[in-house]
Amino acid sequence: MKRTKGVPRGLRISKDRLKSSCLFLCLVFLLVFSRSSSAFTGPEKLVFDLTWTGIKAGTPTLETVNDKGRTKIISTARSAKWVSLFYTVDDRVESLLRDEQAVSLIGLPENYRIKLREGRHRRDKELIFDHANSRVTFIDHISNERKIFKIGGTTFDPLTSFYYVRGLKLEVGKSVYVDVFDSKKLWNVEVQVLRREKVKTKLGEFDTVVIKPLMKSEGIFNRKGDVYIWLTDDKKRVPVKLVSKLAVGSITANLTGGTF
Repeated sequence: MKRTKGVPRGLRISKDRLKSSCLFLCLVFLLVFSRSSSAFTGPEKLVFDLTWTGIKAGTPTLETVNDKGRTKIISTARSAKWVSLFYTVDDRVESLLRDEQAVSLIGLPENYRIKLREGRHRRDKELIFDHANSRVTFIDHISNERKIFKIGGTTFDPLTSFYYVRGLKLEVGKSVYVDVFDSKKLWNVEVQVLRREKVKTKLGEFDTVVIKPLMKSEGIFNRKGDVYIWLTDDKKRVPVKLVSKLAVGSITANLTGGTF
């Protein structure tokens, strides 16, 4: 088989298609929902295999850790070796929560930092939340931009927003909503609860609830195709499968290990 720069012809992907794949590598874990408040008591780590049309493209992880008495969520996404030969992805997103259970079962975000490396593209942005004064400070550490925006009383960053949603009661046929600040805008994101479905994975068979977030924002939530997430139909609501439809094929993330 003829090869180009060490990559088999059958594995070559167009630049735009690969970029969509790599963006989803990060997106997957900005959409993952945490366990409900009754189970949100200790460290958790989820490990996924990410595939595009059956070909492994990366290994994203999502974990919650105790940081001096507060909860920190850490999302990482790294491209597989064959992808890194011509398009390296090395993303890390962190969100530090403060205890505000009177407002949200998991608390509210205090600080959100997203550092992305995708090919030649770099992104290093931060959100500092001031919920008492209903405002958020946006910082772009690369361009040195700094702005303050107004937010609502219960506003989340892209990473913690769905931790909040997963703690809600999910009923098939009914949507839930969450306010998310992303891309310098405040979005009221609808999450549709579609159906219950049994799913087989490497870790076994699970009864799940299938949800579909309706993306609106211009940043990492900007998707041309639909996104579907399979959550275990229990108190933990562990994401066992995620699928993003593309113009050609789809990208799938399957839970393969971790501690939960």
